Amino acid sequence: MPSDITGAMPSIIVQPAKHPRLHLDFRLRVWITWALLLAALLAGLYQLGLDFALIRTKLPFMLGLRLSPNGFVQGVALTLLVTAMSMVFAVGLAVLTALGRLSRNPVAFAVATFYASFFRGTPLLVQVLLIYLALPQFGIVLSALTSGVMALSLNYAAYLAETIRAGITAVPRGQREAAMSLGLSPTLTAIKIIAPQAARVIIPPAGAQFVSMLKDSSLVSLMGLWELNFLAQSYGRSTYHYMEMLLTAAFIYWLLSILFEIVQHRLETRFGRAYGAPRR
Repeated sequence: MPSDITGAMPSIIVQPAKHPRLHLDFRLRVWITWALLLAALLAGLYQLGLDFALIRTKLPFMLGLRLSPNGFVQGVALTLLVTAMSMVFAVGLAVLTALGRLSRNPVAFAVATFYASFFRGTPLLVQVLLIYLALPQFGIVLSALTSGVMALSLNYAAYLAETIRAGITAVPRGQREAAMSLGLSPTLTAIKIIAPQAARVIIPPAGAQFVSMLKDSSLVSLMGLWELNFLAQSYGRSTYHYMEMLLTAAFIYWLLSILFEIVQHRLETRFGRAYGAPRR
């Protein structure tokens, strides 16, 4: 084997193979630690003397298994409805805003940056109140559900646009040039070449924003919608058991967030397979 200039033998770097048992041991220890921490948390809550019978009575209503008196969904069902609708509109608006930020058209760039600056620079609570309470002064009256979805969509799209823009710019320019050399159209290049590679960068922060949106959907309770936070406060006032109702709502939000994080992890694993993303 030839040697380098100094006469030393060239070094060979051997990557250690990942043993399946080590991966299994890691996950087992994680689950055991989670189980112990959860047991400690539940034990601490049990010492508070909570009224679990009341929780069992109100839980079906908070989970949305029962309709509200006017026949509309309530509780978790309404929370998920608001979140899902807001996600769809936020993603669409965020893509347009990101493209505007990347555009060489001065008007499109100015509109995109102005919109993003306004909605990132003002509190979400103020935006909710402006849409629901201020717009009627100009003759624009929106329902509580429409106002809540609009406020969440406009606010989170402004943040999500920067995440999408970062994902698009992270794709090497050579990928676009290679697609052009193969005769792919700009639309096909965006769908088949840029989007799959940008998704690996976009998914982690976007997933965190969607989890935050799930919790911020509680702000629609200000407009009288019977979502999870509204019911928790209402039942707390009527029964004088705020601790039971608010803790129940907190645990439900936590479980929903865990489900969102599992989906996010699955998507990260899928789009990161070509880059050797670790699986845990």
